Parts: sequence; C-alpha cells; structure tokens
Amino acid sequence: MPRLHRRPLAATLAANSISTAGTSLTLIGVPWFVLETTGSAGRAGVVAFCATLPIVLAALIGGPFIDRIGRRRVAVASDTVCGLAIAAIPVLHHLGALEFWMLCALMALNGFAHTPGNTARYVLIPDLAEHAGTTLPRAASLFDAVSRGARMVGAALAGVLIAFAGSQTVLLLDAATFGLSALLIAVGVRGLGSAEPRKDGAPVSLHTYGTELREGYGHLLGNRLLLSVVVMVMFMNGTDQGWNAVLLPVHAEAELGGARAIGLLTALFGAGGLTGALLYGAVGHRFSRRAVFTVCVILCGAPRFLVAAVTGTTLPLAVTMLLGGIAGGVLNPILTTVLYERVPDRLRSRVSGALTAGCEFAMPLGGLAAGLLVEGMGSSGALLAMGGVYFVATLSPLVFPSWRTMERPAEEGEPIRAEAVAGPGATEAGRSDAVPSPEVSSSAPSRPAPAP
Repeated sequence: MPRLHRRPLAATLAANSISTAGTSLTLIGVPWFVLETTGSAGRAGVVAFCATLPIVLAALIGGPFIDRIGRRRVAVASDTVCGLAIAAIPVLHHLGALEFWMLCALMALNGFAHTPGNTARYVLIPDLAEHAGTTLPRAASLFDAVSRGARMVGAALAGVLIAFAGSQTVLLLDAATFGLSALLIAVGVRGLGSAEPRKDGAPVSLHTYGTELREGYGHLLGNRLLLSVVVMVMFMNGTDQGWNAVLLPVHAEAELGGARAIGLLTALFGAGGLTGALLYGAVGHRFSRRAVFTVCVILCGAPRFLVAAVTGTTLPLAVTMLLGGIAGGVLNPILTTVLYERVPDRLRSRVSGALTAGCEFAMPLGGLAAGLLVEGMGSSGALLAMGGVYFVATLSPLVFPSWRTMERPAEEGEPIRAEAVAGPGATEAGRSDAVPSPEVSSSAPSRPAPAP
C-alpha cells in the first residue's frame, strides 16, 4: 500500500493526539487557575458547569451540521476557535481585564466549539482505516491508544509547567496545540471524499435539518445496546467531570502537595489507559467483549474515589490510578468498534452527535455538584458520594440483557469496510440509505468519543 494512502490516517491521529494533549493541559490548568485566583471550590464547579453545558448543546444539534459543512472544515474551524478562546484567558488576566464571567464565557465558547471537531475526527476513522488498508478494530484501538498517550504526556507536562511557570503558561501552550492540530487536519486530510461536504443530501432548510437530526436520534433510541451505553456512560462522565474539575484539584491542594501531584496522577492514569488500549488491540479480540468490558468498567473508576477518600498520601492513589487506567483503556476500543459496526456511514455523524450529547448530558451537573458537595460535606464525603454513583452505574452490564448483544457480528480479522458497516444496500460510495436493524453507546468520551 503506498504511503500516500496512509497519510490521512496518520495526520488525523497526530492532530487528535496534539489536540488531546492540549485538552489535558486545559483539564488541569483551568481548575488550578480558578483555585489560584479565587480560592473557591464552588467557583471551580461553576466554571466546569459553564465549560461542559455547551458541549452537550453542541452535540445535541451538531450531527447534520458536520456533514453539511464537511468533516475536515469542521475539525479545522473547531480547533481554531478553541485555540483563540483558551489564549484569551491568560492574555486578559495579564492585562488585568479578566472578570469571572469572562472566564465562564470563554470556557463555554471552548466547550461549544470543541465537540464538533472531536466528532468530525472520530467519525472519519472507518474511512481512514479503509484508505490505509487496515482493519477497523485495529484503527479504533490505535486511535484510542494515541489519544491516551497524548493525554498522559499533556497531564505530566501540565503538572510540571504549573509548578514552575504557572497556570497561565499552560493555557498559552494549550492554545498553540489547537492551532497545530488545525493545520495537520487542513493539510493531511485534504482530498479525502468522506471528509468533504456531502452534496447528495436534500437542500438546506430547517425541515431537512430537523429530519436528519431525528434520524440520528431515532437510530440511537431504536438500538438497545447503544442506549444502554449512553445511560451508563452519562453517569460515569458526570462523576469523572466532578473528579477532574473539582475533587482531584481540591484533594491535591489539601493533601498531596499541589499541582505536580495532579500531573503525576493524571499521567499515570493516561499511561495505564495507553497500555490497556494497546493490550486490547493486540489480544483483546480473543476474548468475549462483554466479559472483558464488564470487568474493566467496574475497575476503571470507582476505586480511585474510595482510595482518595480514605488516604492522604500519593502512592496508594497513584497505584489505583495506574490500574484503573489500564482497565479504562480497554473500554473505548470496544465501544468504538461496536458503534462503527452498527451505524452506517450516512448516519455516523448524526448518531455520534446524539451519543455524545447523551454521554455528556450529566457532565455540567457533575462539576457543579462536586463543588457544592465539597463545600457542604467536605472533600472525603464528596469523594465517597460521587464514587458511589460511579460504582452503581458500572454495574449496568451485569444487570441489563441488552449488553449480551455486544459480541462481534463479523468474522475475526475481517476488514470492516464502509460497505460492511453500511450493509448490503451500500452504494458505490460505500453508503447505505437503509439503517441496519438494531442487533442490540461514548467520548467518549467518546472524548471526544461516546465513552469514558
């Protein structure tokens, strides 16, 4: 296979890794910036609420928009707006003009613009895998592994930079990563048909937009497995947002020695996630999807809340984060492959947008609730309360029968082309006008992606 055919996949993986590393900088830099400038866990929760509510709104309505404008253009525009919004925070603060409402507004703009770009890159993976001559499960695992590796590097870098250069430097570096990501997508994915605007749809109107939006939500609501994924991951992402935006920064400031501990712990979680994703890509296909997923989803999150609540030292939490990361790294490749196998290319952006909206629906409340719980119950009480919610949510695969339909529908090792995903009625472009019958989510998340 000529190297030219691998360039779009390589460019998308590189852009996504750089953007994800930048997001890790924001994830640590902004809460620490709020704590430094206000000293209030409640205000950190308010900023988290303002940053995540627009993510849900953008995901709710963005699916058809991505196809109309074109996945490449949306990804480039998204990264550009995010870079400008993040850069404005330290610039305004340096000038003495940054008010709290401005910080909330800039984080809201960042959240609203970030989601369409994540979705646009995410839904390109099946076509990029075909273009590169690789299988979909392998490409999905690689996409997640690269993202997790970038998250690990970004977290470690954020902790060091905050300790030695301040949170404002972290935010400026984050803005630069968005610009580089936009450049890579603009150049590397040029000429790929599936990344350009769709020209075969009905004329643009409010009616056609609403119809396309309903198709995406209809497909999601008609598929019990995807619906079960959304409900479970919604609670997981909500409590994760509380952990990242409030609970971990407050715990690190009070017990663990500051921002360097946050960087270390987040990097270890990312390193574990990278290891888990690579392990699943190498040997995961040999085992039952549901069995592997069930064990890993229970281990990936709730234990860290408990350990943080009962200990005030770094080592036990570091070990827990590393092991939880390994378990969490297995989840996204499974959910990504399930989504790609069950949704035709024609509906992929719309269904992914619906999945993202559902999976991230509780995130605004998660950060706000964590801030209020810390001020009302203390750090340990808030950790135990939110950890309990996380644990109950992850019992879903053991309780609901729809999870039994998770196993692979295609033969092991078979490359899943666009035609295979779309079904037997595919056109020459590899699309199908027929939605596959539901055989049964993320972040996601899929987190991007509809997964934790």
